[in-house]
Amino acid sequence: MIVSRFSRVGTALYGLLVSAAALADEPVKGTDKTAIAMFFVFIAITLGITYWAAGRTKTTKDFYAAGGNIKGWQNGLAITGDWCSAAAFLGISGLIYTGGFDGLIYSVPPFAAWPLMMFLFADRLRNLGKYTIADIISLRFSRVPTRTLVASAGLVFVVTYIIAQMVGAGKLVSFLFHIRYEYAVCIVGALIIVYVAFGGMLATTWVQLIKAVLLLSGASFITFMVLKHFDFSMSALYKTAIDIHPKGLAIMSPGLILTDPVSSISLGLAMLFGATSLPHVLMRFFTVPNAKEARKSAFFAATFIGYFYLLTFVIGYGAIVFVTKNPQFLDAGGLIVGGDNMSAIYLAKAVGGDVFLGFISAVAFATIVAVVAGLTIAGASAISHDLYANVFRHGKVTEGEVVKVSRIAALALGFLAVLLGILFEKQNIAYMVVLPFTISSTVFFPLLFLSMYWKRLTTKGVVWGGWTGLLAAVAMLILGPTIWKDILHHAAPIFPYKYPTLFSMTTSFAAIIIFSLLDKSARAKQEIASFDDQFVRSQTGLGAEAPTQH
Repeated sequence: MIVSRFSRVGTALYGLLVSAAALADEPVKGTDKTAIAMFFVFIAITLGITYWAAGRTKTTKDFYAAGGNIKGWQNGLAITGDWCSAAAFLGISGLIYTGGFDGLIYSVPPFAAWPLMMFLFADRLRNLGKYTIADIISLRFSRVPTRTLVASAGLVFVVTYIIAQMVGAGKLVSFLFHIRYEYAVCIVGALIIVYVAFGGMLATTWVQLIKAVLLLSGASFITFMVLKHFDFSMSALYKTAIDIHPKGLAIMSPGLILTDPVSSISLGLAMLFGATSLPHVLMRFFTVPNAKEARKSAFFAATFIGYFYLLTFVIGYGAIVFVTKNPQFLDAGGLIVGGDNMSAIYLAKAVGGDVFLGFISAVAFATIVAVVAGLTIAGASAISHDLYANVFRHGKVTEGEVVKVSRIAALALGFLAVLLGILFEKQNIAYMVVLPFTISSTVFFPLLFLSMYWKRLTTKGVVWGGWTGLLAAVAMLILGPTIWKDILHHAAPIFPYKYPTLFSMTTSFAAIIIFSLLDKSARAKQEIASFDDQFVRSQTGLGAEAPTQH
């Protein structure tokens, strides 16, 4: 049945690709044939992986956690694939290309989040959890309201994060095939649905693993070629970039993108604490068989991710040197074709020619597709495991039903991703990734941290405080400059800052603590007393079997 359905979807996807090519605005140029060939090679490989994984994805544990049989080093590479997204490769490079030094704030805090994640969450997550972070947070609290909150916040997170990836994917496919952006986004959405609905976490993990190896290799080659041009002298690279960039010496100091200290602090908090509690990354600690492998996967991921972020700085300044004055990458107005997000792609062509352009384009596409697949898994699990199975059906559901709902949810999220990708076409993808990081730092980090480390936390604090933080974050994002003014075209924003985490995270922590302290109910006393049992389970690995309160 799975193979038959997979074949039909594959046929439909092929038809979609052909139709999109037929709608091209102009014929495919000969110099792009290598890039297109590599693009289709990647698609063929990943569809083959999905076909293989479909036959091995039968239970909820298979779908959400790849059966719990992924090795530590494999999971470390897969986490690297999740972490090093389109926002990291295309968006951060684009920001450095535009504003120089300010792009660092998008890369340094997420890397700093790794030791924080390992110290605070890694072992306890693996010992306490089952499939999702809602399993952790609801462990000693009322299940229905807690899971409803966490799943709702998870869906907001997934949807906003998917936007950034879909914009990057649409730009890239549009560039490769010379088709309209809208058609390109539809192609990407179709691929995502196939990967997730049929292959589950197993297929997503292997796609992420392959993509991480390719991305690290490609970024290393670009960096090597850029530095080779300057005899491996960073100072020579910086001097040339300063001479070429319209802002001159200003690109070596902060202030071009982040013009006030409140925005800088708020963005730093979002990237640090948001990265520490990303639900689609934390889910990966459930794919390994034990806590030792979880720690091993975190070590490998931290090593690879740190290395990658060092490369993005060279790539960003290299793009200034090789792309800014190159007429083949600029339009009639002197602006980069396709926007600043394409600067890393054009740099690849400048240092490696058409063959390497094909390779890096396929890698960039793999980066986007793999991350969106991981996000879609997280969104599907929020709908099927947290909402459908535990809230609506109160645990009285078969594994087959949960997997079926997961696949339907993946289909719905794929269509939604296409619509939002089209709507947010003009936004920088590194900025767009701040939206989900705001949700993560405002809701997931306070709830995870306090549920694991604060004995006085109660259901009322979790639910009322969590909803207060979530609604505050969403309201500040909508009423801020980007959505209220730039997208909805109002004259001025109601909330003055693009990055609201300083305010929304403070609101969330304060609300959770205040509502918990005010809760004097009998249930609250029972929940406080059960904290010691949860702490023991977090150290011994018995939490996955622990009962949750209704």
